[in-house]
Amino acid sequence: MLPGSGPRERSIHFNAAASSKNEAATLGYEYVVVDVTRGTLPLLSSDPVGEFRTFGATAQSAPSIRLGPGDVIRVTVFESQTGGLFLPDDAGARPGNFVQLPQQRIDQDGRITVPFAGVIQAAGQTPAAVEQTIRERLQDRAIEPEISVEIVEQNFSRVSVVGAVGSPGVYPLREGGVRILEAIATAGSLSGPASGTFVELQRGNQSVKVSYRAITENPRENIFLAPGDVVEVIEEDKQFFAFGATGLVGNFNFGAEEVTLNEAVARVASLQDNQADPRQVLIYRKESRHALEHMGVDFSESEFQDHKEIPTILRANYRSPDIFFLASEFQMRDGDVIFVTNAAAIEFQRFFNNATSLTGSPLQVRDNVESY
Repeated sequence: MLPGSGPRERSIHFNAAASSKNEAATLGYEYVVVDVTRGTLPLLSSDPVGEFRTFGATAQSAPSIRLGPGDVIRVTVFESQTGGLFLPDDAGARPGNFVQLPQQRIDQDGRITVPFAGVIQAAGQTPAAVEQTIRERLQDRAIEPEISVEIVEQNFSRVSVVGAVGSPGVYPLREGGVRILEAIATAGSLSGPASGTFVELQRGNQSVKVSYRAITENPRENIFLAPGDVVEVIEEDKQFFAFGATGLVGNFNFGAEEVTLNEAVARVASLQDNQADPRQVLIYRKESRHALEHMGVDFSESEFQDHKEIPTILRANYRSPDIFFLASEFQMRDGDVIFVTNAAAIEFQRFFNNATSLTGSPLQVRDNVESY
């Protein structure tokens, strides 16, 4: 007789061919309930922020630019006087005692060929190291040779910048080094807002993602890039979800690097005056076991002996007069779920409303009985 939008629970189980009905209070999840107080607030974990520890974030020097397959170089040989190996006696008037060899591309085996010096292994070497090798091989043949190796076209020591930037592409490194923010600026900077933007660095088989803000606010994280690095700029706004006796229900983007509980409650159009129990504003998340132990939670007789993250319900009491100070310091995490319970009187009110809709107002019921 009461309103509904589908089959009743009893009907569902009665007509099932087989079932696995759970009469327990929970669905199999053990969880912890923690009241948000001044003592527990500092111990709550925040969204993890990656660090480039595995990529040498503490290193202050730029990596050396090394030659590799595909690079085009130009070798110049200087001799102290004419009549040498490269400068004949009849060289005539010259701006300098040198000869510039034709440009050549380092082959797939990483080698180049220099007249009278033979095959030189250039890949993996710095230009200075290649100069030294050529000089040593020509030492007894040329007259006091000095060698210059110039990179004409750099195709090996480059980095890729992709994703949400103005001009994605492949960009060369230079000997002085290129840092992450400089590479992003070279690629046209961010195409969207800095808030909600992450930078993922892929180096070899490793990959780390941090927020763009973390790099701009901490110079230590603005590390030098190495040849072959891939920098991907990702627009990935964090979200929280809201259900229950709130003005709005659904998923909501942070739209900023950080969102407090007060801001989150405001985003969902606050609590419904005629429905919510302000003492039961619940935040569902997985919390660090270490943090919970520091809050005084006892796990000695629970199933969480080997768990690092514990399903946790954080309870904020919006009846408390100082809650707005506390909630302004409570940082929401990506994926948090806010649930606001109904006040206890709501169920009675619903029953009363349904009853009066079937029988009429109490005065109407009395009149009907008297007339009968």
